[in-house]
Amino acid sequence: MTARLADIAAQAGVSEATVSRVLNGKPGVAAATRESVLAALDVLGYERPVRLRRRSAGLVGLITPELENPIFPALAQVIGQGLTRQGYTPVLATQTPGGSTEDELTEMLVDRGVSGIIFVSGLHADTTADMQRYEQLRAQGVPFVLVNGFSPKVQAPFISPDDRAAMRLAVTHLASLGHTGIGLAVGPKRFVPVLRKIEGFRAAMQERLGMTPEEAEELIQHSLYTLEGGQAAASALIERGCTAIVCASDMMALGAIRAARRLGLDVPRDVSVVGFDDSPLIAFTDPPLTTIRQPVTAMGQAAVRTLLEEVGGTPAPHSEFVFMPELVVRGSTASGPRS
Repeated sequence: MTARLADIAAQAGVSEATVSRVLNGKPGVAAATRESVLAALDVLGYERPVRLRRRSAGLVGLITPELENPIFPALAQVIGQGLTRQGYTPVLATQTPGGSTEDELTEMLVDRGVSGIIFVSGLHADTTADMQRYEQLRAQGVPFVLVNGFSPKVQAPFISPDDRAAMRLAVTHLASLGHTGIGLAVGPKRFVPVLRKIEGFRAAMQERLGMTPEEAEELIQHSLYTLEGGQAAASALIERGCTAIVCASDMMALGAIRAARRLGLDVPRDVSVVGFDDSPLIAFTDPPLTTIRQPVTAMGQAAVRTLLEEVGGTPAPHSEFVFMPELVVRGSTASGPRS
């Protein structure tokens, strides 16, 4: 117990006696000091004594498409922590193939009286989906925020990374290394982030390499957001003569590296690969992956802040908050072929 007190005191920047007073519910401690001690408990992973636990201000639903892509657990963690700090209890609902749909998960959360819902990469990102479902949710008085995707038909706050800028960063990096055969491995065409990446890719290829939109189109391969999808797309692009491949997710990028190796090529000597997300652990792949980092922390915190403004009765503007991604250069990109 003494060791624990010392740890908490050091973390909070107070004396052990003060920590003891807070934990035992004794008076005579300033509110800000008390909060510092409780925050130190949380940071160090100690459970708060039952009497000091904040009563939940309510449940907030978080709906994600799946958890196999590490970017979704990373976002869920930031959003969950942000909600917990504000006294809310996050409820994670995940879609799985053959399992519950987004609509079923939404209905389940609404039935449990959630204060609001955050949708990550949901049907709002699908240009073929009926957006009426979100208007019905609004009519039920449930506040919500939509992450990764956009529809002008939905009156709600949206949080997105700048997909067009991401492609400009990737293409500029590869072109500066001397690559001219730059391919794009991307998901199905019906998704808004995919359409935006294609726009950014075409513009960057024209700007950097003087390529027409039609010529750039020949270097775009649609596939699934999986390792296998990336492998299939990269194989097709390498056959078309690409020496560099920009992928729409880190998982696809790992598939692209596998495709190059199966064809007897070395990454990055023969083929350069750029990912998208900067998922946890991606810096430790072989080779370490050059990628476009999604601003996960900023986006997750913005989603929480925006939702809680809606819950509190001061609705955020019904517009899109766009966050700038960042190029992280590692070992999967190198100079292009010498002409």
